[in-house]
Amino acid sequence: MANVSVYNMEGKEVGKIDLSDAVFGAEVNEHLVHMAVVQQLADNRQGTQKAKTRSEVSGGGRKPWRQKGTGHARQGSTRAPQWTGGGMVFAPVPRDYSFKMNRKEKRAALKSALTDSVNGNRLIVMDELKLDAIRTKDFVRVLENLNVSGKALVVLADNDKNVILSARNLAGVKTEQTGELNVYDIMNAKTVIATKAAIAKIEEVYA
Repeated sequence: MANVSVYNMEGKEVGKIDLSDAVFGAEVNEHLVHMAVVQQLADNRQGTQKAKTRSEVSGGGRKPWRQKGTGHARQGSTRAPQWTGGGMVFAPVPRDYSFKMNRKEKRAALKSALTDSVNGNRLIVMDELKLDAIRTKDFVRVLENLNVSGKALVVLADNDKNVILSARNLAGVKTEQTGELNVYDIMNAKTVIATKAAIAKIEEVYA
């Protein structure tokens, strides 16, 4: 069972917490983590790209010159792919890039990502994260107290408007509630910050 330090908003250690091995000490399955990341990125693709084939471009209904005797190569239409303004060969069409992962695979991938954050010393647990008002400066001060730089994922137990809006304008900082937690954001963050309440909720759902 992993035992990690708990910090307050001033960056001082105020205790320790035992993390559940069922969630934060699982076997890291790199294949499932990769699948989960690819699935999320694929689900985000619009898939609306489109180009016209030779059957869809306008014009070109008449044969440009007779078959023989001109010295030119034979041509059947001015809208063939080799002509300017012609259709595209194997043109892309709208499609759905998403694919399915089983529920057990998704849970195993998320546990693997959380375990990796602990093994890589990327997880910081806070006793609480509360702001009196919506002030980005105050949130930046909390990050500085924790020596956090670069991309950071802040996991909250509930919808704390002051924290979410204070962090919204910071490049590389993302806030999520435990129900929104996903593999891509965990793996993409240099540091994962979670409150004790958020840790308890995660363990309750995934243990």
